[in-house]
Amino acid sequence: MSSEAEGGRSAQLKHTGLRPGWTTGACATAATTAAYTALLTGDFPDPVTIALPKGQTPSFALAAEELTDSYAMAGIVKDAGDDPDVTHGALVRATVRRLPAGAGVVFRAGPGVGTVTRPGLPLPVGEPAVNPVPRQMMRDHVARVAGRYGGSGDVEITVSVDDGEEIARSTWNPRLGILGGLSILGTTGIVVPYSCSAWIDSIRRGVDVARAAGRAHVAGCTGSTSERTVVAEYGLPEDALLDMGDFAGAVLKYVRRHPVGRLTVCGGFAKLSKLAAGHLDLHSARSQVDKGFLARLARRGGADETLAIEVADANTGLAALQLCQAAGVPLGDLVATAARDEALAVLRGAPVAVDVICIDRAGTVVGRSSVA
Repeated sequence: MSSEAEGGRSAQLKHTGLRPGWTTGACATAATTAAYTALLTGDFPDPVTIALPKGQTPSFALAAEELTDSYAMAGIVKDAGDDPDVTHGALVRATVRRLPAGAGVVFRAGPGVGTVTRPGLPLPVGEPAVNPVPRQMMRDHVARVAGRYGGSGDVEITVSVDDGEEIARSTWNPRLGILGGLSILGTTGIVVPYSCSAWIDSIRRGVDVARAAGRAHVAGCTGSTSERTVVAEYGLPEDALLDMGDFAGAVLKYVRRHPVGRLTVCGGFAKLSKLAAGHLDLHSARSQVDKGFLARLARRGGADETLAIEVADANTGLAALQLCQAAGVPLGDLVATAARDEALAVLRGAPVAVDVICIDRAGTVVGRSSVA
């Protein structure tokens, strides 16, 4: 396939001309790798190279390092590329200490990294706000370093971010009950930069490429996890995948004018609950999860008034979903169906069949609509 005919997520990014960056999770993994290597060998690798979940192997220059008899610390300055990320330029540090054999890998929140204080997030209350994928990345790299240099792999990793508590005031963390600083995030290790005009243009190009390739079924996905879910569900080729990010409206409006036979919309439950409530821009700065709306859907699905009030008062969309799952109320399916109906309304009778799949952070399907 020629470069002019490329489709899919990577082609969209190339088309925008925007430079990608690295997540806080990738930076913390690089810092951990460098620190543990120094703890075992006495030398810091600089630059330090890591492997990301999709196979990329970026290298990071060290911005800080410290080695003592009891611990090693390395720091990486986050480069968010061309994304207007509040953490761009932040210094992410990892301090690694040995633990007794069998202790495993233990995570601590250092200065500037938050602690979870409310339910409804992908981490238990009391845990450092280091998300599951970055945790696994750090565990994997600790194991690799241990295997290479003869360590046990039993370590305590304290992640900190210089000025992170102040930076976090510009994020949703305080509202979500993540107190004391930032979250260490990322599912791919890569920050995909979004310029509204550039990304919407890339969505349109993606639709054009899919149509030119004769694809009768395309999928608008909010990120890499939802892409993997759609591929597993339907076996769609790369040029049928549209990385819509937060721009659900851009996909629907362009497909309305340039129809395909079927459109699957796949994304996180909370994000797609915004579409279900009528929002076409799903970015957290421009739309929020309406838990009152979720409570009304829950009532429609059989929730009693006590549960509906709990849903309305839930800390996050995920917490609302979990409450309904425990009570046997199909909130995920209800959200998916409402999102599908909203999509059909935007399509205004265009000859496009639509279905919606809601997933959790791990990519597990938690709700789906029928095709209509």
